[in-house]
Amino acid sequence: TSVYISFSMEAQQIISRFCPKSSLAPSIPMVKQPFSLNFPPLHSLSSYPFLQSQNLGVPTGALHAISFVHKEVYPSSRRIWCSKSSSSSTAEPEEDHEVRAQVTVTRKKLAVFVSGGGSNFRSIHEASKRGSLHGDVTVLVTNKRDCGGAQYARNNGIPVILFPKAKDEPEGLSPSDLVDTLRKFEVDFVLLAGYLKLIPVELIRAYERSIFNIHPSLLPAFGGKGYYGMKVHKAVIASGARFSGPTIHFVDEHYDTGRILAQRVVPVLANDTAEELAAREHQLYVEVVEALCEERVVWREDGVPLIQSKENPNEFR
Repeated sequence: TSVYISFSMEAQQIISRFCPKSSLAPSIPMVKQPFSLNFPPLHSLSSYPFLQSQNLGVPTGALHAISFVHKEVYPSSRRIWCSKSSSSSTAEPEEDHEVRAQVTVTRKKLAVFVSGGGSNFRSIHEASKRGSLHGDVTVLVTNKRDCGGAQYARNNGIPVILFPKAKDEPEGLSPSDLVDTLRKFEVDFVLLAGYLKLIPVELIRAYERSIFNIHPSLLPAFGGKGYYGMKVHKAVIASGARFSGPTIHFVDEHYDTGRILAQRVVPVLANDTAEELAAREHQLYVEVVEALCEERVVWREDGVPLIQSKENPNEFR
């Protein structure tokens, strides 16, 4: 039997009835995720004293092997373990008394926007192909039909659409048509990767908290209109700054002002060129998109977005 269940607070309460010593107690609200519960066969309550002590309100005859599994199980699922033993909360569970809750997420669909060579786009697509990224680039959006990113997309069977409509691109879409097209592709996240046009309000409203951009400096330094691509790296080097690095941020109606999601410090070496500085900044975007596709982005109470550690769900960055 396959049943789709949201991994919400209600689900945690249900699990806690089976697992009173479960460590699932996040300090901040969890992002809703589908999950699966796998129970071993329950032949009799007498062999499961830790269930006898729970007032489950279920007839004895109704207890049997149950499997709630989403149709697509993500291989690196998180698990919750509990044991009948009350002497230690850290003890490994005995095999016959094991209850598991596996978090599963569906594979995400991504739209990438580019205006140039698309080096970040290529890194994201390659991560998807090798399996480290639980999502697929389903469509590429560009304002330059013959740019390197668009050519790469066509060579890899990824549909290319033009936006916005302009004198030199009469086939470009209007903002409302763009939103409709992305919905037809069932896009989950929009990723800007060197896209030089301002994103229309219609798209921002349609994909609230789902549009991201990479900026090649530690915002708010060297950000805003006119700061993009190699111009940023050249400005950083010319300023004498000793450190730079990429910033991944949510996109709003203005240039480079959305909430910062991730940053990475990169040293500016004494003899750096703009190209050399840029080459050390690509990996962060892939890591952030991996976290997005695994639904590991959470929001602090004050509205600051954080990324949950894959290895330890109780750690954030």
